[in-house]
Amino acid sequence: MTTIKGPAIFIAQFIGDAAPFNSLESICQWAAGLGYKGVQLPTNDTRFIDLQKAAESKTYADEIKGIVNAAGLEITELSTHLQGQLVAVNPVYDDLFDGFAPEHLRGNPAERQKWAIQQLKYAAQASKNLGLNASVTFSGALLWPMVYPWPQRPAGIVETAFGELAKRWTPILDVYEENGIDLCYEIHPGEDLHDGITYEMFLDHVKGHKRANLLYDPSHFVLQCLDYLEYIDLYHERIKMFHVKDAEFNPTGRQGVYGGYQNWVNRAGRFRSLGDGQVDFKSIFSKLTQYDYKGWAVLEWECALKHPEDGAREGAQFIKDHIIRVTERAFDDFAASGSDDAFNRKTLGI
Repeated sequence: MTTIKGPAIFIAQFIGDAAPFNSLESICQWAAGLGYKGVQLPTNDTRFIDLQKAAESKTYADEIKGIVNAAGLEITELSTHLQGQLVAVNPVYDDLFDGFAPEHLRGNPAERQKWAIQQLKYAAQASKNLGLNASVTFSGALLWPMVYPWPQRPAGIVETAFGELAKRWTPILDVYEENGIDLCYEIHPGEDLHDGITYEMFLDHVKGHKRANLLYDPSHFVLQCLDYLEYIDLYHERIKMFHVKDAEFNPTGRQGVYGGYQNWVNRAGRFRSLGDGQVDFKSIFSKLTQYDYKGWAVLEWECALKHPEDGAREGAQFIKDHIIRVTERAFDDFAASGSDDAFNRKTLGI
């Protein structure tokens, strides 16, 4: 077994225009001061990393890595959540998702998609240059407007959509294979890959691609009323990344899973800072350790109530307290009687 690495922090929710959140160097110093050992980097803000440059220049990648290492941290993974979202967009969401793309591509879905696909490929190459082994993204969604079948979905539309997803993602996954990087889909509402069944459907369509793996985030499963512990039993061989994020689901007589169009504060299902929600992290860390998860435990802070800096400070200690330092021997070794093959055969009477 392997001791899970961490604590680490995904800095996307903390980036801003004021120090220490406005440069890679200062945000790394801030994170290290809280006790973090790693940072997960978003790739849509060139103040923190120029993705194309990191893909094309090992020297530049080494410079980025050096800035992080100088603070006593490691880069855990790169994130292409926003770019991955643009690989597959149902037309109903075109205007809403345009903000994820460079301004000159807005209003041009075809060119926006080409840009997003190239971004994913750059992330594979940049990850290799940085010495990483995994990266996280979203799948995008063609079917999400039809997640609830009313009006009834046209016959065959699900198969058509997943066929198209596979057509778009397979060449990207092949680039990740060429670079030795696992591409981990964050299973998330709003994406066509939003639970175990949809991931299995996608995996079938990409012919079980070796690099089509998973980021595990239990918070999204609490809000779906999905068994997030059995999920680890089912998919542990594909789980290569881990977001440590808490959530709670408190249905009432007035609202449930769909939330009644309320804001995050007033929803039955809410993301919470670590320790403030309902996720059983002791069991999660135990299961991941049992299955020899070899990656990082990365805080993703999202909470409608608590200040982010308090969530980050508390989260570092929370993760540290939950990481299980694996044992190097069996607990009952003290009672071992010792044996060899002859002894074993005699004991069995054979």
